[in-house]
Amino acid sequence: MNKASAVDVLVIGAGPAGALAAAFARRQGLSVRVLEKIEFPRFSIGESLLPACMNLLAEAGMVDAVEAAGFQYKNGAQIARGDRFVDFVFADKTAEGYSHTYEVTRADFDHLLIRQAEAQGAQVQFREEIISVDFADTPRVVSRNAAGVETEHQARFVLDASGFGRTLPRLLDLEMPSNFPVRAALFTHVDDHISDPHYDRNKIRVGIHPQHRDVWYWLIPFSQGRASVGVVAGDEFLRLGGADADQRLWAMINEEPGMKRLLGDARQLFPAREIRGYAAKVKSLHGKGYALLGNAGEFLDPVFSSGVTIAMKSAQLAVRLVARQLGGEDNVAQEVDWEVEYAKPLMLGVETFRGYVETWYEGALQDVMFSSIQPPKLRAMMCSVLAGYAWDKDNPYVGHSGRRLRSLAQVVRANGTATAL
Repeated sequence: MNKASAVDVLVIGAGPAGALAAAFARRQGLSVRVLEKIEFPRFSIGESLLPACMNLLAEAGMVDAVEAAGFQYKNGAQIARGDRFVDFVFADKTAEGYSHTYEVTRADFDHLLIRQAEAQGAQVQFREEIISVDFADTPRVVSRNAAGVETEHQARFVLDASGFGRTLPRLLDLEMPSNFPVRAALFTHVDDHISDPHYDRNKIRVGIHPQHRDVWYWLIPFSQGRASVGVVAGDEFLRLGGADADQRLWAMINEEPGMKRLLGDARQLFPAREIRGYAAKVKSLHGKGYALLGNAGEFLDPVFSSGVTIAMKSAQLAVRLVARQLGGEDNVAQEVDWEVEYAKPLMLGVETFRGYVETWYEGALQDVMFSSIQPPKLRAMMCSVLAGYAWDKDNPYVGHSGRRLRSLAQVVRANGTATAL
């Protein structure tokens, strides 16, 4: 077995969480190695960013490269139900920070970020699969490359940014069943050929099924006239209509009038793909010598595009603590309470998004969004969360968002207006 030189921080996974973790660590003066199982660029879903991501990219020294990459500009979201729609414009938010972001092809976006981390001094190795770990003493990780050669890596701390690969949760028996119902997504990319002059390419469009409010669609415009299209539903519902994924996808799309109209001339670019049972959680987000980032720890649902934001935020929070624990540039190590200083702060945003996801599928959030009168203050606070500012403690819709949104929905259903804050 080969033995690699020791590093301060070993990052598992080169997606957004891993790339930002590597950059943050380098900016703290720590040596970093990133091990990624797959060769980049590679396809990934989760293509609609939130403005809060831009603040984190700026802190990681990557925002200029993202701004210059030619991705589709995004300034808000449109929620459509039947012939009604509501626009959320991120500039209306209450939180400080960016009010725009981008719709990105993740193969290009993720590759850009990890190359930016590499340019800042991170070692990056692709096609290295993690096969064993040992945290009894100094963290040790064994990887195997495409040629079958095994290498032992020693690090002072390990950050798992492996996403749905969930490397440490699998190897350390940390996985727990999610309490979310099993849902699935069916999706593809298209040359959209959208000719409607009223269609706004600067916004993601989220459509709601006319009969089933827990079934929703995404239309994410890319640059150069392409788009990501998909439908999310309960697993059994999405399997209706036969085994052919393409037929099922387009049959579902044609059931939502707006999607059917906008995509009437679209040309599919690759066979429809499916993911199911994607919600995940773990027993703990941290342990001796390691922490879990982003989807490696917890994933909720794609409806509010929270996955990449949570992943990037977790990288920021974790690396700040790693730097303190290891000493960083000042070489003065400090005690860190990972539960109090990492898990709880991270979960503030996760629980905020959880409340939005749960009330979306219950119908309460949809009723609030489509209420006939919304005070500007309420709309701005909701818009802030939808823009990814789910850690802003000045916003009453951060934290116990589910309880507050359910209370608002009761007012809406009784009076037709959302007048209670």
